[in-house]
Amino acid sequence: MIDFNPPRIEDREWVTRLIGSTRRMSCEYCFGNIFIWSPIYSTYIARYGDFFLAAGMEDDGEYCFPMGHGDLRAAIDLLHADACARGRQLRLFGVTEADRQQLEAACPGRFAYTEDRDFFDYIYAQQDLATLAGKKYHAKRNHIAAFERDGDYTYERITPENLAECAAMEDVWVQQNLDKNPAELANERVALQRAFDYYESLGFCGALLRKGGMVVAFTIGEPMGSHMFCTHFEKAFADVRGAYPMINREFAARDLCAYPLINREEDTGDEGLRKAKLSYHPAQLLVKYNAVYRD
Repeated sequence: MIDFNPPRIEDREWVTRLIGSTRRMSCEYCFGNIFIWSPIYSTYIARYGDFFLAAGMEDDGEYCFPMGHGDLRAAIDLLHADACARGRQLRLFGVTEADRQQLEAACPGRFAYTEDRDFFDYIYAQQDLATLAGKKYHAKRNHIAAFERDGDYTYERITPENLAECAAMEDVWVQQNLDKNPAELANERVALQRAFDYYESLGFCGALLRKGGMVVAFTIGEPMGSHMFCTHFEKAFADVRGAYPMINREFAARDLCAYPLINREEDTGDEGLRKAKLSYHPAQLLVKYNAVYRD
């Protein structure tokens, strides 16, 4: 079997280097994202030559598409052998159309594919989010104007000095939203606390908004190479009109100018979240498949 291990901070350098060299676009391949969610999904990682491998260690756990460079057929054969040794069927998640083409070239006819709409990534042009220009963003600009009206607000980069205030704001936010999905919120809190605990070590970047001196919104993410930034968390108080579009716009405009694209991850099938993400008019919905090995 493959020697999979829990991701460690020390793995960040080699994982980021291997994945970064591929200009990957899907959010599953951000090291910070893998690290903070690993306790929830029992995600373990390994290296095979110049490939990054990852798998869920639960009984029916899935494997990620091998990411890197080398003999893809050999990497797939290795994953298949590992799955068989663990009494599983080999299932790959987060397979993009480009991945699918590579799989078919390396292992023709060996996989069956199913689109996974709930996990399509929403990818936006940085310029669109930073300017919100045009008629299609009229409602967003109105909400932001309401937020700005009294002028009693400030924007700050997240630093070790104000992280605790973001955590305190998150505590209040959770209490206000507990009725929506308690189990999902509990898992997200674990991941977000790890993001706070390892914020600098993971190379995260984020910002917050204050109104009346109090934190009312924050956002956190990480670069995916030089071409894209991936936003992992965005929190705002729903009763503060315009806080969500304001933190989104200001972060894109002030701190993400170096990245042509911004990945705001998937909607996981949540209809409210899907509507909100579509309302920002993504430049691309990154199609992803589940691929099952035909034994």
